Amino acid sequence: MEQFKGQPRLPKFAVPKRYDIRLKPDLSACNFAGLVSIDLDIVAGTKFIVLNAAELSVASDSVSFTHRGFSKVYMLRPSNIDLVENDEILVLEFAETLPIGIGVLTIGFEGTLNDKMKGFYRSTYEHDGEKKNMAVTQFEPADARRCFPCWDEPACKATFKITILDVPSELVALSNMPIIEEKVDGHLKTVSYQESPIMSTYLVAVVVGLFDYVEDHTSDGVKVRVYCQVGKANQGKFALGVAVRTLELYKNYFAMRYTLPKLDMVAIPDFANGAMENYGLVTYRETELLYDDQHSAASNKQWVVIVVAHELAHQWFGNLVTMEWWTHLWLNEGFATWVSYLATDSLFPEWNIWTQFLDELTEGLKLDGLAESHPIEVEINHVAETNEIFDAISYRKGASVIRMLQSYLGAECFQRSLASYIEKYACSNAKTEDLWAILEEGSGEPVKKLMNLWTKQKGYPVVSVKVKENKLVFEQSQFLSSGSHADGQWIIPITLCCGSYDMHKNFLLQTKSKTLDIKEFLGDKTDATSAWIKLNVDQTGFYRVKYDEDLAARLRYAIENKFLSATDRFGILNDSFALCMARQQSLCTLLTLMGAYREEPEYTVLSDLISMSHKVATIAADATPELLDYVKQFFISLFQYSAEKLGWEPKHGENHLDAMLRGEILTALAVFGHELTLNEANRRFLEFLDDRNTPLLPPDLRKAAYVAVMQRVTSSNRLGYESLLRVYRETDLSEEKARVLSSLASSPDPKIILEALNFLLSFEVRSQDAVCGLPVSREGRETAWTWLKFTSFEKAREIEEFFASRTEPSMARTLRQSMERVSVNANWVLSVQKEEHLANTVKELAQRN
Repeated sequence: MEQFKGQPRLPKFAVPKRYDIRLKPDLSACNFAGLVSIDLDIVAGTKFIVLNAAELSVASDSVSFTHRGFSKVYMLRPSNIDLVENDEILVLEFAETLPIGIGVLTIGFEGTLNDKMKGFYRSTYEHDGEKKNMAVTQFEPADARRCFPCWDEPACKATFKITILDVPSELVALSNMPIIEEKVDGHLKTVSYQESPIMSTYLVAVVVGLFDYVEDHTSDGVKVRVYCQVGKANQGKFALGVAVRTLELYKNYFAMRYTLPKLDMVAIPDFANGAMENYGLVTYRETELLYDDQHSAASNKQWVVIVVAHELAHQWFGNLVTMEWWTHLWLNEGFATWVSYLATDSLFPEWNIWTQFLDELTEGLKLDGLAESHPIEVEINHVAETNEIFDAISYRKGASVIRMLQSYLGAECFQRSLASYIEKYACSNAKTEDLWAILEEGSGEPVKKLMNLWTKQKGYPVVSVKVKENKLVFEQSQFLSSGSHADGQWIIPITLCCGSYDMHKNFLLQTKSKTLDIKEFLGDKTDATSAWIKLNVDQTGFYRVKYDEDLAARLRYAIENKFLSATDRFGILNDSFALCMARQQSLCTLLTLMGAYREEPEYTVLSDLISMSHKVATIAADATPELLDYVKQFFISLFQYSAEKLGWEPKHGENHLDAMLRGEILTALAVFGHELTLNEANRRFLEFLDDRNTPLLPPDLRKAAYVAVMQRVTSSNRLGYESLLRVYRETDLSEEKARVLSSLASSPDPKIILEALNFLLSFEVRSQDAVCGLPVSREGRETAWTWLKFTSFEKAREIEEFFASRTEPSMARTLRQSMERVSVNANWVLSVQKEEHLANTVKELAQRN
């Protein structure tokens, strides 16, 4: 039996074809019992059956293997059973070699409905003032084995017949497929479901609890429901409408209808991730599915659309066509992320969502700028390593390189090829190279050669461009946030415009450097000596651009005179910020460029400007504390134009993006200590305390008001803090609770910050939500670090158990990435301290109105 321990994958001599699973959850005792019968195809001579199981107890007398021969039925019992917890495998040894062909493996088992939000777990909710449990599954990446013994690998697809036994008759019991029979026996019932089509174990799902629901149908008869806690059904209506429209959209885009007869979407109170795409039974955190017309912000409405569109994209990309192994996870997550923006843009074109996609691009660039990043396709040698790749590389870099490839190949060609890919690999598994082959065939372009450099090596390039004797000189090198040298090289789809979006050129940069004759490119149409030149048009490429001083000055002029698109304005600013952090550009240069955005109208650009202003203020506070007030004054003046233009009052029929921007701008002004904003926010908050439906504080403004309130809270003036806790305790809307938690540590008083951090560990805060409250004010950083290291003794065991239940490799990589970020910031601070003209630049910018 030793031969099976420590192996990356299960042996291939037995192939599961069908599971018959009977589960009996006890919601009071928080445990479950079960019986699984697995149709197995024994394809090679063996005395062993090896499958996955973890945190289950298996009774030896419940295990048997039955084989139907030509003349009789053989039932064999294992001579040895070994449940290897370290490897999460169950090894069954038989006295004789198992016969080749189909047999049935039967196993009885028991387990605990855990509180770790993975496997088969319990979530709590209140009904009529009483705390109750529901039973929920979360199996991705490899936790189906915590619910029933199985071949818990994505390539081991099978069909599933599920029965839930003896649950209270008033509860709703859901699984992937529709109910075919419900037998009620007194206060209990047994629920049986249709057999599923072929799918991977990580997509199997069960939910048992008390729910309301709303229902609709697609044009071809698919029943769609949104389930939520009793009394919250109205909050599910928006997501329901989005789901129905999205299923119709994907049916057309992928040229294949949704393959199941129903789609249920369920809001779960305790949920570790944002959502999970279980086939036909998608589970969500409440904030990702529910929308309240009265109390939800515009940003939450948008997020619900993106998340629903993401999870429904998986019904094709992931569920129907599944990656062969976790190395190819990005095929699931990168595509679902990209397609979710495609769907959102189709449903709500007025949101300019492709401009907002640049936030995804930026997060991918940030993580991939670290030496401790990893390739999109990262070799997974053991399932314990999978958690480390559920990150911005698989999701955001993955989505960004897909967008880059689509832009290069053309939208129609790309769509046709995707439809061919789904048709070919439906109900099967695929690898990255399978997709490249189909795209290459459909486009006639060298897709594999181009894309392997983007998916198989970590990092990305920065393209330096300068003018030399009427020629543009391009040079690529690997970008690292540390400013260090690295050897990566890529085939880069370069796009550029000169003086006008009508004057554009595209080419592949396949070498370290290339020269382009500007006169030849422009002819006599534009003055090459003064025309602005913008690379990476609309930011479709996953790379950064570094301009020489002359070209940078031309672009700054183009920004001030509104010659450039929002996406290009975003790109120039974001690249400049990254180059400054990497010490390839001075903070003076960055601040001067930021000043060109004083009248910036676009939400996404301003949102990024706000994010970087907080970062710059933090660096300035450490590097040159004597200049911090000037830096804050500069940022206040930078944002006042938009704040005054938007005002505090939402305008009738205003743009969705203006609603989001108003909240972000006012929050920034509050953080930077703008007195007028702090006064008005506190006034409106007092009105809100008296009337939670007051039009003076709509949902989009509440975060700004909460932060402003906490800015004035001290140990001797605690009223605002106590009032916010009251708002937290009185609302049943998860979004509102998260809004309060994210504001509590905004106080400048370390004692209040410590109190707020301790509140995160109280019974009043669900463990998934504690992270919302971790961002602290600059004054509270030392307090937060001390708290993190020396949290109360009572919590030590809980924290130890939390980390012990998370796989070590993912924690190790994340820790190394965090340490690298600290080093990058420290070096940036040292660099800023050496800038000779910084004081004059900051003071001059601060004094401009």
